[in-house]
Amino acid sequence: MKMNLNEEDKIKTMKKVLIATVYGPDPLLFAANKMGPDRMILIVDNEPSKKQEETVDLLKSSLGRVIDISVVKTKVYDIVDIARKVIEIIDVQPKDEEIYVNITSGRKTKAIGLLFGAYARASRVRRIIYFPEEKGSEPVYLPKLQYNLTDSQKKVLDYLAEEKFTSLMDLSVKIDISRAMLYRNIKDLEAMDLVNGLKLTDAGKIARL
Repeated sequence: MKMNLNEEDKIKTMKKVLIATVYGPDPLLFAANKMGPDRMILIVDNEPSKKQEETVDLLKSSLGRVIDISVVKTKVYDIVDIARKVIEIIDVQPKDEEIYVNITSGRKTKAIGLLFGAYARASRVRRIIYFPEEKGSEPVYLPKLQYNLTDSQKKVLDYLAEEKFTSLMDLSVKIDISRAMLYRNIKDLEAMDLVNGLKLTDAGKIARL
């Protein structure tokens, strides 16, 4: 289907926001050159390493005149905290801007947290990208997975997050869904690794954000 001129102009003028983890500068410089973002939001450690600080300084000095570069600090190994910060970042971006996520650089826990945050807001993310280290390699575009939870599954996660339950019977007394539906939801949530028994996994904590 052909787009009209107004639609084409709108796509051309949409601003691009790149959210990325940070270690060395090369993946970010490559991403900036390949994508031409208008803004870069860099995810660094609460106490950035010298390498991260040098990378941020280099990016600001080399790209800062044409790209708005900001920094958001997160914990290093707390994937839920990282994902929560990423979701907060995504939620405040203007609706008419395209959001890209770059998980190439930095610690694996940071990249996973960024990835899970993108999954939690998949409808807002245009693309999730990994840039291979090999010269001449094309960027890898990862699938935008979504949790696709039902209302009753979300309700179960919310109850488990807010209160401790010792048994399904105990939960069934307090939650406003049938016992059969509750048992089915728990089974489905366990299959998705969102709960372990009556406890939320990290993925379960992120899925309800």
